[in-house]
Amino acid sequence: MICRLADFRYREVINIRTGYRLGFVCDALFNIDTGQLVSLVVPGPSKFFGLFGRGEDYIIPWECVKRVGDDIILIDSPEDSRANYAGNEYGGKRKKWI
Repeated sequence: MICRLADFRYREVINIRTGYRLGFVCDALFNIDTGQLVSLVVPGPSKFFGLFGRGEDYIIPWECVKRVGDDIILIDSPEDSRANYAGNEYGGKRKKWI
């Protein structure tokens, strides 16, 4: 299957372990040295109808991706494994799946 990065923006991410719908992919992180896709970024949930911004973004490592379909991406990660991540490498505070 050949896929462009722009095609990921139209696919919804769903956690198969919890059934939780995270949202649509907004960005991807690559390792420039190897050219490999490292993780997908999904924007966090909106606060109060979107008037007060959004929550922290979800960073989903490529190892958690189990299946990429025509319109969804299935990941396998436990709900309680979320941890806060604050680092300059990704441009600020984001949630990271471990």
